[in-house]
Amino acid sequence: MGKGRAAAFVELGPFGTGIIQGREFQATKDELKNLNDGDLVTVKILSLDSEEGYVECSRIQAKKDMAWGVLEKQEKNEESLIVKIEGANKGGLLTKISGIPSFIPSSQLSSENYPKVDGGDSSKVLKELQKFIGKEMEVRILDLSKEGEKIILSEKAKEMEEKQASLSSYKEGDIIEGEITGIVDFGAFVRLKDGIEGLIHISEMDWSLVEDPNDILKKGEKIKAKMIKIKDGKAFLSLKALKSDPWKEIEKNYKEGDLIKGKVSKFVAFGAFIELDEGIQGLCHVSEFDTREDMENLLEVGKTYDFKILSINPEDHRLSLKLIKKDSSE
Repeated sequence: MGKGRAAAFVELGPFGTGIIQGREFQATKDELKNLNDGDLVTVKILSLDSEEGYVECSRIQAKKDMAWGVLEKQEKNEESLIVKIEGANKGGLLTKISGIPSFIPSSQLSSENYPKVDGGDSSKVLKELQKFIGKEMEVRILDLSKEGEKIILSEKAKEMEEKQASLSSYKEGDIIEGEITGIVDFGAFVRLKDGIEGLIHISEMDWSLVEDPNDILKKGEKIKAKMIKIKDGKAFLSLKALKSDPWKEIEKNYKEGDLIKGKVSKFVAFGAFIELDEGIQGLCHVSEFDTREDMENLLEVGKTYDFKILSINPEDHRLSLKLIKKDSSE
């Protein structure tokens, strides 16, 4: 190749002489100045005929095309890459590979780096993600968009393979020991051996209705739980499965038509939950009242009232109730 003050010339064999000029030359002149006449350089032909009669070439596009070729091979072979995090937004982390903008969605972060923010507050999530700026992360390519010049990366892809292998040593029904690593509004994360992390959903924490997982568990606490499901490389755990199911004996103490006392524990869209015993809650449906306003006027959370049992379904853990009003003859 040869160089001028504002252009570089490339011998293209049967295609003639190529030229790198204008913005292309300005963007690559630092690289080109280190090349000598006769050195080989890869370019991409943009036009076979420029105004000067040369073949218009691009070093930038050639480098991009070569980079995409390498990336496509790395994606196919599921190779791991080391990237440096350059920024963050509420959805994930920003980086570049070969100068191409790349994105790691929060959902593709490893269990260790996933932002476990109570309530999913977006500003808190962003603050947690910003901690990774300037740090390196091992990732794999999840998706390539050459047209849009975007790359989606995954940090957890390799972890998922390792987890799958480690999870093969477990089976549903196993009793495990673990440590609470994070608590969110829908449950708690538990670290098992080999770095595996499981989830205890809020519905699996106790036979009683749980309003806030923080009332049941604390971060750093060591617990025992039962493995109730293994699916897609994820472990689902239960605390209540290790406790006696109070519904198994319910028909010994309660029968349809019984008049009982119960404490209002919570209002929901379809009625009010009534606590009868520990782990036993029934529903007084809103249809048992003239209106929802009528229900909320007659009942108060935390107070005890008289009810009649309308139906009991131990298998589905359901018990229907009717409020016995003071002026009622029932």
